[in-house]
Amino acid sequence: MYSRSGTLILALIFLLCGCQWLPSREKRTQKLVDEELASINWNEVDQFPLFEACDESVSKEEQRQCFERTLLMHFSMTLQDFEFQTEQSLKDTLFIDFLIDNQGTITILEMEENAAIRNENPEFEGIVSRSLKSLPRLQPALKRGIPVATQFRIPLVIRTDE
Repeated sequence: MYSRSGTLILALIFLLCGCQWLPSREKRTQKLVDEELASINWNEVDQFPLFEACDESVSKEEQRQCFERTLLMHFSMTLQDFEFQTEQSLKDTLFIDFLIDNQGTITILEMEENAAIRNENPEFEGIVSRSLKSLPRLQPALKRGIPVATQFRIPLVIRTDE
């Protein structure tokens, strides 16, 4: 009888000690979550921000092209009536950084300045800003089905003749 109870006590001790050596369910779950998060490329979206005219069922490349085409078309239509006034011929590229948040709202982060344009056309920056803010409603970009903020940089090529 002594050996049977000794074996039972010994088995109980191993059982209690063995639980400490095995990771808890929470730790295993956290490890799986951490591995999954590490495997995600956070620099790419699964779906680009989309204007109403863009089709969400096409490839990501076609979505990007539709987004860029619609953005540039709107931008050029807004700026086509603007008359640049410069004393000399101007050929420059300005970059505009903007954010589309997870609600589809656009915010200008930074716009490069050109002293000649700013001095002779002080209203230019306001026109560019209004142009971006007057874009048609956007659906935000998606990452794993969740709306996410995305940042973009577009070049604005400016050419004037004397």
